[in-house]
Amino acid sequence: MLTDAENNLLCRVEGEAAMGQMMRRHWLPACMSEEVREPDGTPVRVKLLGEDLVAFRDTEGRLGIVGEFCPHRRASLVYGRNEECGLRCLYHGWKVDVEGNVVEMASEPPESRMAEKVKHVAYPTQEAGGFVWVYMGPAAEMPAFQSPAFAPNATTKVSIVKMMVPTNWAQILEGAIDSAHSSSLHSTDMPPARVNSNTVSNDGLWQRPSTDKAPRLQVQLTSYGLRYAAIRRPIFNAATHNYIRTTVYVAPITVLIPPNNKYSLVQLSAPMDDTNTMFYFVAWSDGEGIDQETFRKLCGAQVGIDVDHEYRKVRTRENNYKQDRKAMRLGDFTGIRGIPNQDMAMWETMGKIADRSNERLGASDVAIVQFRRLMLDAVQRFQRGEPALGTGEQALAHVTLRSFEGVVPKESNWRTLGASAEELASYPGEELAPPVPAAAE
Repeated sequence: MLTDAENNLLCRVEGEAAMGQMMRRHWLPACMSEEVREPDGTPVRVKLLGEDLVAFRDTEGRLGIVGEFCPHRRASLVYGRNEECGLRCLYHGWKVDVEGNVVEMASEPPESRMAEKVKHVAYPTQEAGGFVWVYMGPAAEMPAFQSPAFAPNATTKVSIVKMMVPTNWAQILEGAIDSAHSSSLHSTDMPPARVNSNTVSNDGLWQRPSTDKAPRLQVQLTSYGLRYAAIRRPIFNAATHNYIRTTVYVAPITVLIPPNNKYSLVQLSAPMDDTNTMFYFVAWSDGEGIDQETFRKLCGAQVGIDVDHEYRKVRTRENNYKQDRKAMRLGDFTGIRGIPNQDMAMWETMGKIADRSNERLGASDVAIVQFRRLMLDAVQRFQRGEPALGTGEQALAHVTLRSFEGVVPKESNWRTLGASAEELASYPGEELAPPVPAAAE
């Protein structure tokens, strides 16, 4: 359990909130590249860490992330004209470029030279893995940009689901590192089967080789976050083998979820403000993978069908997530279509910011407890002037990080499964998190 003060420290990201300030020391996803694909195309509204922004690609293809509101009279630049290497406000014709320079002031006489005295909010950008990334922290502390784990090379196939969730970022991230819930909540979409590993069936189900709903969890702390293993009994060779799924948390908002036989999976929880999050679910592969529209259909996240063009869901708490009780009577466990929608129903019904002082945690919550301890310790260290978790000299190249899934002999060391030589070399000791007993905290 957490106290109210700890809960607020963990969840709140707006303004001077310490967690948000620590996140500003990282590169964060602002939007998908497809949203700003066209030079001089439609500007895109972005909200991150409580700050209203607008993304656009200028005439020369350069990406800009600038403050949404014109520095003149604060009209929204989302509705502005994207033309001639700048975003022109409709109200008085002021135009800003991708670096925040005010390059034209149609309403001011040229001799005033006022444009030279005005600088608009603008942040550095990078593009990789199907995303536009932004750095919103102090320039002196900006880390070198590195490609995310799901973009190890230029040919990697990436498919992205995007959905807005009206709840805080930590609530969503805790769902991503909670392996135990998948055996219940997602049991219709991830059924047990007589297979050797997590296998995509012809009808799109993610079959897994275990009926075990109570995994044993072990956690390893790392310089970038944590890794943990969910260890289950397999259907075959249970006396000699384990079914292991390892999950990798890369601070502050990325979780590498165990893959299936066709593609790997990543979840990003980008905090829009204290109580709203932009959820991204990424399928990536250097092979055939899954195409974007098929992935969105599988997840119940097609634009214009399941979400609107602002990525707001049609399945909401107000309409009970369009839950189908008839389907439940016929064997569907949740009656809610799409794995992300099932998760969101659980996250949202916990409240905008869940009351973590009123929980009853058990052995299956070990990774969640360690995530909270890790992030509260990290943000307190940051407040004392130490570098943000996952930055500085100890930062590993994210493209070397991998999750793992498979049936392995019981004597296998799960800490080596999916881990690169670079990662293994960075931890000469075990670096294990202290155990958390059942009914912890």
